[in-house]
Amino acid sequence: MKKIGCLILLVLLVNGISAQKIEILTDSVNASLRGLSVVDDNIVWVSGSSGTVAKSLDAGKTWTWTTVKGFEKTEFRDIEAFDKNTAVIMGITEPAQILRTEDGGQTWKVVFKDGSKGMFLDAMDFWNSQNGIVIGDPINGHFFIAKTFDGGKSWNELSQQNLPLADTGEACFASSGTNIRMLNKTKAVFASGGLSAHVFIHDKKISIPILQGKESTGANSIAVNDKKTMIVVGGDFMKKDDTEKNCVITTDGGVTWVSPKTSPTGYRSCVEYLAKNKWITCGLNGVDISNDNGINWNSISEQSFHVCRKAKKGNAVYFAGNRGRVGRLIIE
Repeated sequence: MKKIGCLILLVLLVNGISAQKIEILTDSVNASLRGLSVVDDNIVWVSGSSGTVAKSLDAGKTWTWTTVKGFEKTEFRDIEAFDKNTAVIMGITEPAQILRTEDGGQTWKVVFKDGSKGMFLDAMDFWNSQNGIVIGDPINGHFFIAKTFDGGKSWNELSQQNLPLADTGEACFASSGTNIRMLNKTKAVFASGGLSAHVFIHDKKISIPILQGKESTGANSIAVNDKKTMIVVGGDFMKKDDTEKNCVITTDGGVTWVSPKTSPTGYRSCVEYLAKNKWITCGLNGVDISNDNGINWNSISEQSFHVCRKAKKGNAVYFAGNRGRVGRLIIE
C-alpha cells in the first residue's frame, strides 16, 4: 500500500496538480474586478465596477479600497500599475476614459476621454513605464487604437488608415484586460471575437480555430512567451462549462494553430504565461494549469475568477473576480 501511495503522489507531483491551490485573500466587496496589475510579489492593484480601485502593499494581507470620486458608475476593466504610487485605469464607455494617479490612488486625473457613439475600450498593455497601447471596439469598421509615450499622461489615436479592419460582428472582449499583449519591444498582438475571431499581429489578420459565430463567443485573452509561442483562450461566456474550442496554441508566430489534447475545463477569460512550458488560465468555473505549453490542462480550483496575472518583477501570481474576490497561487 505504501508503494501505491507513493506512486500516486509521484504522478500527481509530476502533473503539477497536487502542489498548487488558490488562497482567497479577500471576497467581501460588492464589485466585479476585471483589472489586475501585479507590480512585484507584494504590490498589487485591482480595478472594477462601480468605480472601484484597490491596492495592497503587503502581498494581499491588507487592502486599501476606494471609489474614484465622480466615477461611481464607471467600469474600470483594466489597470496598469508601475509602483505603489503610479497607475493608469481604463473606463470602458459612456464615455470611454483613462485616468492616472501619482499619489497612490488618492486623486486621479483624466488623461483621455472620448464620448463618441460606439466608443468602447477593451484593454491596455505597456512595453515599459513610458510606452503603452489601448485597444477598443471597431468604429466605422476599424478597431480603435491609441498609444502613449509618456507613461499614460497623454494618448495619441492612430489614424484610420493605420487601424486594423474588423469583420461584421467582430469586436474585442473587455473581460480581463488581456486581449492585447506586447509581442516584442516594438509590436503588440491582440485577439478578437464575436461572429468571427482573429489574432492581429502588426498588419497581419490571422484566422484562429477558436469558437466563434455568436456575440458571446470568441477569443477573450492572449498570452505570449516569446515572439513565436502564444496561447489564446475564450469560448462562450454564456456557457461557462463548455470546453468546445476554448483554447488554441501557436509555436510558430501564428502561422499554424493547434488545439489542446486536454482543454481547460470551461470558458476562459484570461491566460498568463508563468515560466518555462507553464501557463495558467481562469474563468467563471475555475482555474487550470498547463505544464506542457498548453497541450494538456489540469484543473486546480473551481473558484471563479475573471483575470490572473503574474508579477512583473517576481514570481507571485494573483487572481481577481466577482464580489471583490482576490486570490493568490500557493505552491506547497
